[in-house]
Amino acid sequence: MARGTRGGRAAGTRPRVQLAALVVAGVFLLIGVLGFVPGITTDYGHLRFAGHHSEARLLGLFQVSILHNAVHLLFGLVGLVLARSVAGARLFLAGGGAIYLVLWLYGLAIEAINPEGGANILPLNNADNWLHLALGFGMLALGLLLSDRAGTGGRLDNPAARG
Repeated sequence: MARGTRGGRAAGTRPRVQLAALVVAGVFLLIGVLGFVPGITTDYGHLRFAGHHSEARLLGLFQVSILHNAVHLLFGLVGLVLARSVAGARLFLAGGGAIYLVLWLYGLAIEAINPEGGANILPLNNADNWLHLALGFGMLALGLLLSDRAGTGGRLDNPAARG
């Protein structure tokens, strides 16, 4: 192996899956913080701890609450911790993607059954539901398709070579 390289990469560079996990985690942290910024979050005076009664909207579009913002912050912190390893980055992206797909289904169910009911603990609206669908598929794709050998035990994630 050439001097200054590790696993075929230059020393100090991160595998793509780890970089993707860091970027996604950073975006979650940013969104969590922005949810507490008046002006970026419209109707900030109507921000509630939880539930559908919170009328605050991030960017005037996505319904948020204190709990919703805290979940984004926690998700981002978990992502930063897990992105320290290839396996952790994959777990954060693929597992987080799966979680967001379940959250999308939860949002659809809440909307279909009773959007004003007590089961709507995270304020979710139609914009949130579509964002959760996109996040779910996007994170899942990043976690499953980005390829790096480090920490995987062998060649992985070459969709064209799969039978």
